[in-house]
Amino acid sequence: MFVWRKFAVIAPVSLSMVLLLTGCVEDKNSQCQRLIQVVNEGNALIDQKKGAQVITSLQLSKDLLAINKALDELKLSDPQLQEIQTGFGRVFQNLSQAIAKASQALNTAKTAEASASGREKIQQARKEIDTVLTKAATTAGKDSDLLVKRLNQYCSQPK
Repeated sequence: MFVWRKFAVIAPVSLSMVLLLTGCVEDKNSQCQRLIQVVNEGNALIDQKKGAQVITSLQLSKDLLAINKALDELKLSDPQLQEIQTGFGRVFQNLSQAIAKASQALNTAKTAEASASGREKIQQARKEIDTVLTKAATTAGKDSDLLVKRLNQYCSQPK
């Protein structure tokens, strides 16, 4: 009789603990959704503000750093998703740095004087903007496309 009472207490407590622990562990699908949501936010920022002026470009650079921080804070447990997360972090960080550099060059061009040296500064700034943004867009585009493909393939696989 005494053993039966212990079992009557231990079994429900054990079951409750198992349910509590398994309920706290995120599955692959929920981790995928959280990662996709943050990546989509970053891509939306880029789409909204591309081709913008200096102030907007600087803000976009800061916003992309914030997206990168949000990616870091996801705390994903799945190793495959962690790898993809790190890749997207690099993409957003590189874009942020390139946009900040181009924004500085654009600011230099805007403040150049109306003289021969001013025209030279403007031409150098344009060249720098074209070089930095073209390289960043090409690299980020390829890397992002590859990461999106990997993310979609991995997240669409059944457990």
